[in-house]
Amino acid sequence: MPDVKRGIRGRLLLLSLTVLISIIYFLPSTPVFQKMPDWWKKYLPSRGVTLGLDLQGGIHMVLEVEEDKAVENLVERTATSIKDLLDAEKLPVESVKRTGPSELTVTLPGPDKKADVAKKIEANFPNFISKETPGNDLVYSLREGEVMRIKDTATTQALETIRNRIDQFGVAEPLIQRQGPKQIVIQLPGVKDSKRAKELIGKTALLEFKLLDEDSPLARSLPLSITPQNEETFMAEYGSKVPEGDEIMFERRVDKQSGEVRKRPYLIKKRTLMTGDVLTDARVSIGQFNESYVSISMNGIGAQLFERITAENVKKRLAIILDNNVYSAPAIQDRIAGGNAQITGSFTTQEANDLAIVLRAGALLAPVRTLEDLTVGPSLGQDSIRKGIEATVLAGGMVILFMMVYYRLAGIVADMALILNLIVLIGALAALNATLTLPGIAGIILTIGMGVDSNVLIFERIREELRQGKPVRLAVDGGYDKAFLTIVDSHVTTLITATVLFLFGTGPIKGFAVSLSLGIAINLFTALVGTKVVFDFINSRWKLQRLSI
Repeated sequence: MPDVKRGIRGRLLLLSLTVLISIIYFLPSTPVFQKMPDWWKKYLPSRGVTLGLDLQGGIHMVLEVEEDKAVENLVERTATSIKDLLDAEKLPVESVKRTGPSELTVTLPGPDKKADVAKKIEANFPNFISKETPGNDLVYSLREGEVMRIKDTATTQALETIRNRIDQFGVAEPLIQRQGPKQIVIQLPGVKDSKRAKELIGKTALLEFKLLDEDSPLARSLPLSITPQNEETFMAEYGSKVPEGDEIMFERRVDKQSGEVRKRPYLIKKRTLMTGDVLTDARVSIGQFNESYVSISMNGIGAQLFERITAENVKKRLAIILDNNVYSAPAIQDRIAGGNAQITGSFTTQEANDLAIVLRAGALLAPVRTLEDLTVGPSLGQDSIRKGIEATVLAGGMVILFMMVYYRLAGIVADMALILNLIVLIGALAALNATLTLPGIAGIILTIGMGVDSNVLIFERIREELRQGKPVRLAVDGGYDKAFLTIVDSHVTTLITATVLFLFGTGPIKGFAVSLSLGIAINLFTALVGTKVVFDFINSRWKLQRLSI
């Protein structure tokens, strides 16, 4: 008998400890937490259940990665690399241009060195295969396997880059996942500044360093600034005059006094001297006149390249370009060693911070296009929470009333276990930092039904044992023993289904699967351990001759 009592005390201690820990994690999700003393908030968990997008509002976006652009960008860069290689080898070449989505053409001045040029290209760029072409041209096409790899890499890298940007933006519990071959689903719960978040996510963040073409007569005839409304008119007048190998880009300037936006046109050489893939860090700094700028640091290769570029182009102006927008175009006064530089411009501290974020997170291999863009208001989320709570209270109340009327004292024990089940479930969601969504509330309601189902099975088995004339203690033990396998089987099969939903489902389905899985595991504990120890405790204290069931 002492062993039995020790077993009951051990299970009661386990049950009490579970209740205590669950209440500690459950409290931050209730209004009562605001009235708790400061020491409680400081030393005990203070973060409640994280609400999903459908409950607290936020942003839902579906982006599509323009994979073909990633292939085109690679071919463009390869064309530049081939031109540099042939120039370094003193092999004559007129031009190297991309002439198709995955194709480039090398134009030679004559057929004399065609074989030497072809041999050099094929040795250094094995991912390109040559095509039979007459005359002085060499045509190369990117291998099909390489094209597929680049497209897949573009989407995978976009996923990771966007995740890094959002992590630095500071969004709690974001959902960022791939959908299909080239789509990305993004959910940002609780985001208030939706415009800023969307701009941060969608930036390609292609950082380029290019020289200004100041020797061209066109450069000297360009106006100092134009209004954004006159950009099309300006390009219609000057676009046809741009020399081959040059392009016109604009620097956006904002007058701090009036807030007027102006654009300054620059004639820039198309050839990219360096890109942002050599960056190791980007930080916001404040200048001596209280203006914000971005300090960038480069790796060893970038530092050497930047030093060579600045040494060869002293007194020339170097444009710093992000996503085809000129941020600054300073004159190179001297060789710059060490791999450190600054990006200045007329932007606010927040704009400078966002620029630093996208530079640190890296550039997207390809642009992204928005397919869906929804903003869920917090009022809609509050309405969902209210209706979810009402549904839970209504379902729980009806179940509690039924159990009390039909099973009497045993029904009250089952109702206590049901309430315990809900407290432990909410506490577990908070402890695991899981996100509660509207489908998750549906999972909780379903858990209530399953919890009652377990107790109904047990109580009916106990009734059978009592009808056979067995004492209360033996009838209770027999009822739990006979119902044990049936309850475990039903819960395990449901748990398998919930696991599959979590592994293969999208956001809302995952929310349902999480709350259902936790509810099933907790229900097994409360039904088989929680209610059993209550019956054992009552029977050990009062030696029941009859059981109200």
